Amino acid sequence: MTGVVLDASALLAVMNSEPGADIVRASLVGALMSAVNYSEVMKKTIERNVAVEKLHSLVRSASLDIIPFDVKLAEVCAELYPQGKPHGMSMADRGCLALGMQRKCKVLTAEKRMGLVTLPIKVKLIRNAH
Repeated sequence: MTGVVLDASALLAVMNSEPGADIVRASLVGALMSAVNYSEVMKKTIERNVAVEKLHSLVRSASLDIIPFDVKLAEVCAELYPQGKPHGMSMADRGCLALGMQRKCKVLTAEKRMGLVTLPIKVKLIRNAH
């Protein structure tokens, strides 16, 4: 596996200096993120009345690669539904995992439920799993 895919929760941890942000910062430069997850981060940024430029600046400085949510990702995302449903996994959660699977990358997340499915990639929780 090469590279890292960030879930929205991982980038939000960095933006808000939350627990686990240090783990994300160590892998931030050149990381990948689905456009669906980026939209989640943007929405939370707006919702919290934080300047959107702060997000844009972080994305630029980290050379974060925002990957379009295309037909192939949509198909893999949908195929993850049966595994993800019992854990309450959202479409965005599945979209993040789909990108990780497509690119054969480890996924960083704060969402415990994303680590509860069997996948051919590693899902690393950025916060204490307890």
